[in-house]
Amino acid sequence: MAIRPERLRSRRLSQWGLAFTFLVSLAAGASPAARDAAPARATAFPGHEPELTQYRAYRRMHAQSERFGQEGWLEAWTELDAQEFRYTIVSESGSDYIRNKVLKAVLKREQELVEAGDCRRSQLTPDNYDFTEAEGGGGERYVQMRPKRKDVLLVNGRMVLSESGELLRVEGQLSKNPSFWTSLVNVIRHYARLDGVRVPIATESVAKVKFAGVSHLEVHYDYETINGRPVSLAARQNAGTIPSGR
Repeated sequence: MAIRPERLRSRRLSQWGLAFTFLVSLAAGASPAARDAAPARATAFPGHEPELTQYRAYRRMHAQSERFGQEGWLEAWTELDAQEFRYTIVSESGSDYIRNKVLKAVLKREQELVEAGDCRRSQLTPDNYDFTEAEGGGGERYVQMRPKRKDVLLVNGRMVLSESGELLRVEGQLSKNPSFWTSLVNVIRHYARLDGVRVPIATESVAKVKFAGVSHLEVHYDYETINGRPVSLAARQNAGTIPSGR
């Protein structure tokens, strides 16, 4: 019996939603809840960096499927305190399916990862990666990252550092495809040091999803407090500009 076009479209849209929810692990792994330790001596990071133990941040999220021509937006207040992650949705628009099956799933999955203590799986530490400093250019330094295991929370790629050794971004491909439906997942995570604490300020993910083509997920963070203290205006302005030169 032939499948009706509208049912086939619905099935493929569901498969896209299923595939994209696996990218939730990636987004959550790059979230402020995943506290990155100093990656390696080659990065010239200080041996003891202040940890991100608490924050309140306004999050802006956007997901899009090019082939289906659908996209959705969501904004929410997010908080981490005593290893508990909470969120309050402020506004949302666009596709109901994308908002419910992708963007809200990102927040829910992140909450589950924090509760289970799985965020350490994504940290930039020698437990998770082998680091090798590579030739840089244009005022930037590069450190190659090779995951020690195949994991949807680990990236096979490189860290991009400033000349002084500050982490600017992590870029590469997931070391393991999140699902049968998803392949070639590319990610860029942007970082900044706000009032002495290094935090992620944006995540961009692009994946090829079977039947759905190229799909995008973007998350941006605007911090109000870090470790119980208000973020300074200067630090907020600094975080509002994502570095160029990808």
